[in-house]
Amino acid sequence: MLKIAFNKNYVHPLDENHRFPMIKYELIPEQLIRENTCSIDNFFEPGIISDELVLDTHEDQYFHRFKNIKLSKKEIREIGFPLSKGLVERELTIAQGTIECTKYSIEHGISMNIAGGTHHAFYDRGEAFCMLNDQAIAANYLIKKKLAERIMIIDLDVHQGNGTASIFKSNPEVFTISFHGKKNYPFRKEKSDVDIEFEDNTDDELYLKKLKKHIPTLIENFKPDFVFYLSGVDVLNNDKLGRLALSIDGCKERDKFILELCKANSIPTQVSMGGGYSELLRNIIEAHSNTFRLAQEIYF
Repeated sequence: MLKIAFNKNYVHPLDENHRFPMIKYELIPEQLIRENTCSIDNFFEPGIISDELVLDTHEDQYFHRFKNIKLSKKEIREIGFPLSKGLVERELTIAQGTIECTKYSIEHGISMNIAGGTHHAFYDRGEAFCMLNDQAIAANYLIKKKLAERIMIIDLDVHQGNGTASIFKSNPEVFTISFHGKKNYPFRKEKSDVDIEFEDNTDDELYLKKLKKHIPTLIENFKPDFVFYLSGVDVLNNDKLGRLALSIDGCKERDKFILELCKANSIPTQVSMGGGYSELLRNIIEAHSNTFRLAQEIYF
């Protein structure tokens, strides 16, 4: 059975004019249940991650200032969310959700988190709606527990996974891949193990051509025993923060290719949703929902 992490605190209250579409975390589960892609049994409710597991990835001083609502105004501005106890609880829950997902991935081949993909969170700071790096935390958890030895992070969000790249830059056990917009945020990029950059307005054809050229070879060469997939839908042509030009069908083909490849190679895979900022909320929901539909079709 496909297991999906979701907690009601994922839907954190924001000012109605805030550009982050928090409502998507409520609408995606509703859509999946309404169309019978999933039932209530597919969802599990993660709790709060322990400090110990967070500190395997993040700096002690940063984490405790974040947890105790003591970040500076500059740090809060860089994150982009008003800091509150509820926001802290949300981030701790998302990270725990991704950790729990890994166990289901090992058992069933795949699992998914309705939220997560917080790839702009560094060892000692947060950026761009990301405070704790859920997939980095989960990767370190797998290594610490000796549940995986060669982990690949495939980040297809439109923005480079700069926090993830920085965290694992000297770790041969984790191989980081980022496909992203060349001229998009972050404007000062980190160095992943592999970075594939795209010019503005890149369409389905070129994007998918590069994806299908590079990813199979990278998997063949690195031979991962676990994959984290960040399936951001901010690659869509109407995304406010994306600058690429993929269609919903192109985004779906991207997800299909990655999931089929991981399934064919028998690599346990965890999927976090990442970004999506289209002016048309229905496009965000449809593109994200496609990822869940494909997981059901391919694995179950």
